Amino acid sequence: MSMAKPEPRAGGSGEAITKERDDFMKRLAFAAAAALSFALPAFAGEQYVDGTGYAVSGYDVVAYRSLEMNPPGTPQTAPVRGNAAYTAEYNGATWAFSSAENRDTFAANPAYYAPQYDGHCAYGVSKGGKVPANPNLWRIVDDKLYLNITDVVVGFWEADIPGNITLAEGNWPGIEPKAASDSVIPKFTSEGPVTN
Repeated sequence: MSMAKPEPRAGGSGEAITKERDDFMKRLAFAAAAALSFALPAFAGEQYVDGTGYAVSGYDVVAYRSLEMNPPGTPQTAPVRGNAAYTAEYNGATWAFSSAENRDTFAANPAYYAPQYDGHCAYGVSKGGKVPANPNLWRIVDDKLYLNITDVVVGFWEADIPGNITLAEGNWPGIEPKAASDSVIPKFTSEGPVTN
C-alpha cells in the first residue's frame, strides 16, 4: 500500500496541508466525543431504598457530618431523621433532611454526602455483593460515609477498615450496575422521615 503525499495547494506546501487536515480531524473527533459524553447520561447503580420509600431510610445524610463519631468497637451516635417537608431527588431516590439548609447543602454536592456504594453495606460490597445497610451502623472514613448491615458485620468491617475499603472499591465497578438489593434490613425498622 503506497501513501502518496497530497498535492500542495497553490501557495502552500504539502506538509502544511496535511498537518492542517490532521489538526481539523483531531478537533472534529474531540468535538464529537465531547458532544456524545454530554448526550449520554453517566450510569450509576440503583440507590438502596427500603420500605420507607426514602434513601437511607429517611435519615438526613448531611447531619452525619455533624455527629460525634465513636471509636471502632463502640456503637455510633444515633443518626438524625429527616423531615418529609425537606426532600431532594438524587440517583433515582428521594432523600429526606432535617432542615431546608441541609437539603440545600446536599443539593449543591449530593455525591459528597450520599453514602458510598449507593447506600449498600460496605462490608457486603467488600465481599462482592449488594446487601442493604442500616443507617445506625455508620462511619465516616476519609470524608466518606459508609454504612453496614448488622453489628456483627460492623465488627468484621472494623477489623480492617482500609483493607475492606480497598476490596470494596475493587468490587464496586463490577456490581454497581446490578439492581439494588430488595432485602430488608435485619433487626432494624425505620418509621421514615418525620411528617408534619
